[in-house]
Amino acid sequence: PYAGIEVDLLQNAFPTTPFFGNDFSRSNTEPLFNDHSIVHLATHAALLIGSPLESFILFGNGDQLTLADLKNWRGRLRSVDLIVLSACETGTGSIKDANGEEILGFGYLMQDAGARAVISSLWPVSDGGTQELMTNFYEALKVSGMTKAKALQQAQIALITGNQIDASSGERFTFTPRNPENPEALPNSRLSHPYYWAPFILIGNGL
Repeated sequence: PYAGIEVDLLQNAFPTTPFFGNDFSRSNTEPLFNDHSIVHLATHAALLIGSPLESFILFGNGDQLTLADLKNWRGRLRSVDLIVLSACETGTGSIKDANGEEILGFGYLMQDAGARAVISSLWPVSDGGTQELMTNFYEALKVSGMTKAKALQQAQIALITGNQIDASSGERFTFTPRNPENPEALPNSRLSHPYYWAPFILIGNGL
């Protein structure tokens, strides 16, 4: 439920072309990537330690975008300023075996394809925590003069302190986590743990 809420809230922050469920397919979305400055993929990813090039990002209809596919994308994302890999389970499988290189492979190959910056995760992440971080990230990004790197930092601060930034004023206010199933399941005190706010990094141009 969180990925859908994440995308719904993103639509409140910026004009979007959203795709859900079976409509969220490679054939529907990939031709539109270069028409948008920001591409946000709220989905799942699997990192296959033994066969890294078969590691994939999963689309709503079951399509898979693999690292092997991305190696052939050079230049295809040259109009994209930022790609956000908001994967609920980046690094699915044995986190102890992840060596970092494979996890960052998606981001680096998307940069090689032309994207100026990519946000991706370093370990398996919480659905609810990711949704809160991304909601705060885009709220911060709306603030005049805010860079991508600073917006990510401000989103992390929001989860640590429980104080969200206001896009119109740039000031902070206390926010309540949006949990579709149990409003008490993700209190601010839990979101302040690094497990929720630390996994996402920005690769590339943070301006």
